[in-house]
Amino acid sequence: MRQNRYICIMNKFLERDNLRYAMIGGGSWATALAKLLLNHQQRISWFIRDESVIESIKKRGHNPYYLQAVEFDPERIDLSSDINEVIDNSDVLVFAIPSAYFLGEAAKISRKLDEKFIITAIKGMVPVENISIAEYFNISHGVPFSRIGVISGPCHAEEVAMERLSYLTLSSKYIEVARSMCDIFACDYIKTIPGTDIYGVEYAAVLKNIYAVAAGVCHSLSYGDNFMAVLITNSFHEMRDFLHATHPDKSRRTATSAYLGDLLVTSYSQFSRNRTFGMMIGKGYSVQSAQVEMNMVAEGYYGTKCIYEINRKYNLHMPIAEAMYKILYEHKYPAYIIKQLADQLQ
Repeated sequence: MRQNRYICIMNKFLERDNLRYAMIGGGSWATALAKLLLNHQQRISWFIRDESVIESIKKRGHNPYYLQAVEFDPERIDLSSDINEVIDNSDVLVFAIPSAYFLGEAAKISRKLDEKFIITAIKGMVPVENISIAEYFNISHGVPFSRIGVISGPCHAEEVAMERLSYLTLSSKYIEVARSMCDIFACDYIKTIPGTDIYGVEYAAVLKNIYAVAAGVCHSLSYGDNFMAVLITNSFHEMRDFLHATHPDKSRRTATSAYLGDLLVTSYSQFSRNRTFGMMIGKGYSVQSAQVEMNMVAEGYYGTKCIYEINRKYNLHMPIAEAMYKILYEHKYPAYIIKQLADQLQ
């Protein structure tokens, strides 16, 4: 009875006509999601820490660094570099800050968040603590999981910008709330799928980035399609086993879009920054030089360390994730590590 009452309250909250939405972040994914929000909302708030980006959007109607083809009407956006101002003016907060910078921006939050609805579109973890973004909001800001939603793919920002048919999975504690979230982002070129596996889709998003880095490394070392098929198959098994061991859920179906689909697109797509990062590492770039040249965050680099440290507790057999840790953090020679890895795959 109490659960049904809460679901009713949350649905009424998310279906209010005067609900105020905010985008938190200024990168490509944040820009794509802001475009989607404005399909349904007359006005949104948008936190971007860089004042020069704010001024460019106000003057020219597009983000000067990411997805420049996406045009915005500045009159419909309240832009601010003050995260607390944006929070004050909003009811639903969509976070799309790269995980590497998340804590730095989150540390500036001085407002209560427990009565907001938080949607995380961050495809990474909180470093050091090795917890998911949803766990962070629950632990650090007292936001109940029933007021937290998670966006997962398979979906690249670039294809959203081009309005190519794409799919988003929207997860929340209650399926009815997830369905209400779907209405926020759905449009002619975005199909939405509701779900309740908050933990699973967050950790799957971290893992698939690690495996996309591995795919990039292997591609640059001239491993072909046959090997790549085996690599991704084994990556999927690692992901499935990790999710089952850390957050078991009998209703989880890992051979669906939010898990297997997102793994596939991130490992194979030309738009995958993690695959690109891996290709550069395989060609001999240092981590730092690859990051500088890309000018974008490859979440798989940070996720590799988080998953490696979490797995110390579970001691799961994860040869691909471990191989990436050896290459990225122990600075082992990629060709040698991948040759060793190839002998373990089935």
